[in-house]
Amino acid sequence: MQRRQIIQWGAASLAAPTITARAQSFPVKPIKLVIAFPAGGPTDITMRVLADNASKILGQPVVVENKPGAGGTLPAQALQGTSADGYTLAQIPLGVFRLPYTTKINWDPVKDISYVLNVTGYAFGVVVPADSPLKTWTHFVAWAKANPGKLSYGSTGTMTSPHLTMELAAQKLGMELLHVPYKGSADLMQAILGGQLMAAADSTGFAPQVEAGKLRVLNTWGAERLAKFPDAPTLKELGLDLVQNSPFGIGAPKGTPTAVVKRLHDAFKQAMEQDSYKTALARYDMVPMYMSTSAYKKFAQDTFTREKALVEKLGLAKPT
Repeated sequence: MQRRQIIQWGAASLAAPTITARAQSFPVKPIKLVIAFPAGGPTDITMRVLADNASKILGQPVVVENKPGAGGTLPAQALQGTSADGYTLAQIPLGVFRLPYTTKINWDPVKDISYVLNVTGYAFGVVVPADSPLKTWTHFVAWAKANPGKLSYGSTGTMTSPHLTMELAAQKLGMELLHVPYKGSADLMQAILGGQLMAAADSTGFAPQVEAGKLRVLNTWGAERLAKFPDAPTLKELGLDLVQNSPFGIGAPKGTPTAVVKRLHDAFKQAMEQDSYKTALARYDMVPMYMSTSAYKKFAQDTFTREKALVEKLGLAKPT
């Protein structure tokens, strides 16, 4: 028994330097960063700038792959069963923490992801076509109440923050809305500009269309008004005790070596601090929203608990 313990200790002591050496040399090949929304939207544009910055720091390309759909949860699902070597990373939107409450899955969003860091969050709002008779949020609410189930609005997907926040607002105000999900902001903007929707709930990827006079902002969802849309009231100003900025960050497969996670954390934190990333975010009224590896993991745990209560409140939980 004693000889077996010595052999096991010897094997472990030999393995430790090997793992350390691999981490110190990491990365030796390109890294894939899977994001949850299509090309051309605010998430894609800002994350590509971040990836480019990180590439220069890491000395290897960080290649962005778009995997939209399923409420933004596909990148996190793609981490399951992937080698825990740091070469596959994923954007982790808030929808990931709602997934087990709405869909049967065989993995845990808190335990089965190595959280690297949080990078930013969205600024959200509701827009309507510029020629819409719904001139204000008051008009929106009145029309929806007078026409139950007929006021169509689009979001970037079922169970995303725009969808759930709108449904929560509707519940609080006694509205019944018609929700139409899309895969991302680019598709959603095409739909509302094409006359297929009466309204859209989205991140401020709609800003260029507002500035071009094609859309009008009815409200925004931060704690304060956005500098870009100073005339648009917040939900809180409109009497709804709601603030939504939907933080998101980067995760790696469960079991990724601590030293590799630290290398990724340090590189992406430095990438976040560069002016090119801040400028890209500012186009969409987004700002860097840093959380360290430990803080981001704690955020994941807390959010997982909080989102359960929200899904249950809206009656969207899967049957038990």
